[in-house]
Amino acid sequence: MITMTNKKKLKFFLISIIFIIFGVVSAIFVGYRHISDKEDKLVSYIQSKANISIGKAHQTATRNGITEWSLDAASVDYINNKNQAIFHDLSVKFFLKDKTNVYLKADRGILNTDSNDMEIFGNVVVENVSYRLKCDNLYYKHNGRIIFSETPVNITGDLFNLVADSMSLDLNTNRSIFEGKVAGTLHEKITL
Repeated sequence: MITMTNKKKLKFFLISIIFIIFGVVSAIFVGYRHISDKEDKLVSYIQSKANISIGKAHQTATRNGITEWSLDAASVDYINNKNQAIFHDLSVKFFLKDKTNVYLKADRGILNTDSNDMEIFGNVVVENVSYRLKCDNLYYKHNGRIIFSETPVNITGDLFNLVADSMSLDLNTNRSIFEGKVAGTLHEKITL
């Protein structure tokens, strides 16, 4: 009698486990399909707005025969009616008059194709041989060759560490202006 009751309990326990496992697998399957449908809808929405979508893009801006910058990206969506190119996982190399370069990397960027102005955002890093700047987003104005950020920036170099509410970098003169609350540390070897 005792063994028969134990067998029924064991059988009930095993059947319960099977139903629980089936329920969990079903929930995961339905959840995954729901998430993948949203991702497909997002990708198709972006592509429906874009006239052309390209993987691995390269673009160069020249003025009077002089290369001012070159851009590489993992992919790009061109939207003709807005005169925009939306770059993903991009890197930009700015060429300066003194033959040095400034490098920029970010998650995404929007290039206005009629003016060559850019808005860059997502893990933005700007660097050259002397410094490294990090911020959330920044802008590039092509006519004046100015990079600027209206959000806080963190700049580090061999001789300094600075934090500022906003900044601008003139690529023609290679000079920066920091505004708002500016705080930092200057090391001993710096000359002003």
